[in-house]
Amino acid sequence: MSAMARLKPKHFLWEVEGRIAKVRLDRPERKNPLTFDSYAELRDTFRDLVYAEDVDAVVFLPNGGNFCSGGDVHDIIGPLVKMDMKQLLAFTRMTGDFVKAMLNCGKPIISAVDGVAVGAGAIIAMASDIRIATPEAKTAFLFTRVGLAGCDMGACAILPRIIGQGRAAELLYTGRTMSATEGERWGFYNRLVDAAALEADALDMAARIVSGPTFAHGITKTQLNQEWSMGLDQAIEAEAQAQAICMQTGDFERAYKAFVAKEKPVFEGN
Repeated sequence: MSAMARLKPKHFLWEVEGRIAKVRLDRPERKNPLTFDSYAELRDTFRDLVYAEDVDAVVFLPNGGNFCSGGDVHDIIGPLVKMDMKQLLAFTRMTGDFVKAMLNCGKPIISAVDGVAVGAGAIIAMASDIRIATPEAKTAFLFTRVGLAGCDMGACAILPRIIGQGRAAELLYTGRTMSATEGERWGFYNRLVDAAALEADALDMAARIVSGPTFAHGITKTQLNQEWSMGLDQAIEAEAQAQAICMQTGDFERAYKAFVAKEKPVFEGN
């Protein structure tokens, strides 16, 4: 196991408080674009979260009124047009590995979106477990706008499961902006809150999750992701095994004893 509170990333802001990790991209003057280095460092950080003993939830937060403007035009797109196929595939696999790391980190992830969340920024929100936004949030999977397919970083697999096949197809073919109102109505955003309340609302949600049975939350996240590719019989059996594992934890016994004593359970994540 490892302690992530001491992490000092070079390419994004990171803070751990109350077992909640807060992540902000750190180029607000350009609406927080990603670079080769920030992609790789985020991927490695989320891979390491699997072993983190001091983080039980992660919150992506905006910076300077925006979430993320996607891949930097000058630092990423410019160099990409000069790369050969081997180099391009290494890059696209690396960005996909970032999403895989988010899905497999074992920690619930909340994205709090304000301003623009486009391209890879929309993907970060999509790959999170819970999404909260302001009415001003603008979300776009704009890959077709730069001559690419909409099938980037798992978009064609994940987005239809959130908002439906037809709506996802429209966004991925056209690259148009999804308004915050559409996003909430379609189920992409769990809710909309005023910008002044966004960070507090997202952190309150994270605190509620962290106060729960965090070992069991990790099981829930695993099942949410793995059951995509399971048949119904497989899924029911997988959940039977998952619950049997959770029934061996101290938190299950603590909840029982608290119920008998008519008290609120205090979970310890084991």
